[in-house]
Amino acid sequence: MSANYRELSNTNDMAIVFGSLFHKFAKSFPDSIKALPLSGSPRKYYRVKSGDISVIISNNSDIQEHKAFLDLSYHFHDTGLPVPRILYSEPDTGICLIEDLGDVTLLERINKERTLPDFNDLLIIHYQKVLTDLIRFQLDGDKGLNYNNLPAPEFDEQAMYWDLNYFKYYFLKPSAVVFNEKLLELDFKKLLLILQQEKLKGFMYRDFQARNIMLHNEKYYYIDYQGGRKGPLQYDVVSLLFQAKAAIPDYLKEQLLDYYIQELEKRITLNRQEFRVRFNYFVLLRLLQVMGAYGFRGWFERKAHFLESIPLLQPNIKWLLDNQLVIDDMPELKRVLSEILFKMENNLLVQTPKLTIEINSFSYRRGIPYDSSGHGGGFIFDCRLLPNPGLLEPYKKLTGLDSEVILFLKKEDDVKDFIENAATIVKQSARNYLKSGYTNLQVNFGCTGGQHRSVYCAEKLAEILKQQTDISIILKHREINILK
Repeated sequence: MSANYRELSNTNDMAIVFGSLFHKFAKSFPDSIKALPLSGSPRKYYRVKSGDISVIISNNSDIQEHKAFLDLSYHFHDTGLPVPRILYSEPDTGICLIEDLGDVTLLERINKERTLPDFNDLLIIHYQKVLTDLIRFQLDGDKGLNYNNLPAPEFDEQAMYWDLNYFKYYFLKPSAVVFNEKLLELDFKKLLLILQQEKLKGFMYRDFQARNIMLHNEKYYYIDYQGGRKGPLQYDVVSLLFQAKAAIPDYLKEQLLDYYIQELEKRITLNRQEFRVRFNYFVLLRLLQVMGAYGFRGWFERKAHFLESIPLLQPNIKWLLDNQLVIDDMPELKRVLSEILFKMENNLLVQTPKLTIEINSFSYRRGIPYDSSGHGGGFIFDCRLLPNPGLLEPYKKLTGLDSEVILFLKKEDDVKDFIENAATIVKQSARNYLKSGYTNLQVNFGCTGGQHRSVYCAEKLAEILKQQTDISIILKHREINILK
């Protein structure tokens, strides 16, 4: 049976599809299907049971990410790394059956043990084992892995810049902290220049933290690695040791970093001093990425876990501000982080009460953009009815951001009318949303390749809507990888 995730619109559909897949694995139909708590992604998980058999069903709306998860799972399992087994899968559906590893994460375990008198010793035991496993993922997991099969093959300068923009647009701007955008961009460029000098790379897990480590039969298993790619070794160590909710004391961070470097030196040759210096800069990058994620998932999506986590960032911000070698050469970023810390310490950090309109350009070939706000989708304007410059040789390699394409489309009355009509509808909706207290609205412009017409129309609508002071605009050109 092949069923696309979009067909699972109600409980009956879900029971039929999941029941059929479960039967292919277990040769019996399930007694129960229970949805597990949602996390920060659109992926959904269900515990499915029949007698003594219990499995997890993953339902992912992002087929490319789902296939990456399957590829990585098979690769890691063949390499001998402790990841959940894939019991059954149909890659094109976004659905698979996964080994059930229970509900206890490393984060839950250490928080439970935090009140014990020997907590620090227990924490060191946990984290030393995890850091040893991390080295195996980074080095052994890297061998023979075809990164080209992953959605993002490498954590390169562009990916790092997206993380910095994530912080700027989803945390800094909504927090009403005043900043000089030009000076902040200069600091971003300084940081990127330093980070790009790191040549020591392996498999980068991307979100290596205690919430993504399961304890099952007193063994550690690792999940949520589908965002992995080639990248610097320091990043995942930072993710683990500087996880806000884990609240590892600074002196233990130092001990554990020393342990990691000692273990890594048993496998490869490295310059310890250079590794540590760059480690501190990756702390800055990861902190900004996490702040962006907490702002988006917390302030915009209103997810409790992320709202609770925002105040917990204070020790990490303070650590960075105290580390003068890292932050002093980036004066605007230092000033901004200092103001954020001050507001956090005095309970003054609040999201400005604006309506955020997310405007996307996309290709119909890759599907409609996912609406992470929880509304289930927004406006979709089909630009394929408009004249297509992409059919003409001089424009094929250009985008809707290039002056030649802009001039081509600007002279077409149909394009002008299309944008004006779309703007009228969206502004009417925005007025209603503001009156009702809603905070998110999504608008999508699609065309064949997501490169010319949809990009131009999205840009023009953003220009029109930016004139309203009570609206915040996030502009994404998915197919050409640009976030504004």
